Amino acid sequence: MNFEQARFNMVEQQIRTWGVVDPGVHQLLMAVRREDFVPPSMRSLAFADIEIPLSGGQVMLRPSIEGRILQAIGTHHVNSVLEVGTGSGYFAALLAVNADRVHTVEIDPEMAQFARDNLARNGVANVSVEDGDASQGWYTQAPYDVIVVSGGLPELPEALALQLKPGGRLFAFTGSPPAMKACLISRNDKKTLPHLVLFETVVPMLRHIPQAPAFNF
Repeated sequence: MNFEQARFNMVEQQIRTWGVVDPGVHQLLMAVRREDFVPPSMRSLAFADIEIPLSGGQVMLRPSIEGRILQAIGTHHVNSVLEVGTGSGYFAALLAVNADRVHTVEIDPEMAQFARDNLARNGVANVSVEDGDASQGWYTQAPYDVIVVSGGLPELPEALALQLKPGGRLFAFTGSPPAMKACLISRNDKKTLPHLVLFETVVPMLRHIPQAPAFNF
């Protein structure tokens, strides 16, 4: 299989046609080898616009969704990023290109090790994979310039949103099937958190979601 041609086709035929027009996003998706992060048995489907199954009921998100997330949070340089839900490590590798440090937290120890192995094999040295539940945030490294929640949340916990730095951005999927909202939350200098609903979709929920006071938009 010609992976470089498949990667180019993914960007041109899936990413660009779903409204992702930021050249920085296209460059990221061309630079990071998606095929190196999928389970070996699924490698031939690395660039299909489908969710790729991982262990424990998790998935790699569709490339078109990943592109929309990257465009929403921006591709300029940032210092600190939190990813909630590591999965295969692919999205952490994308985030790492424009970040000094990415802290990614995975609740499944086996999946966390899979991600560590993938990241190490691809020479990604500025990502820390932590074992744990970050659905309420990850206080040890807060605050963050960017937070990305890779699975669904019934509602956005206030504790997570408040771990953004002033000027920071948080991307999350909220709600429940069949209509979940992809939301971008921004924190300004006055500590208010305006939000924008970008699109509707359905993604798997994060595991073991605690019931916590929600942030009311």
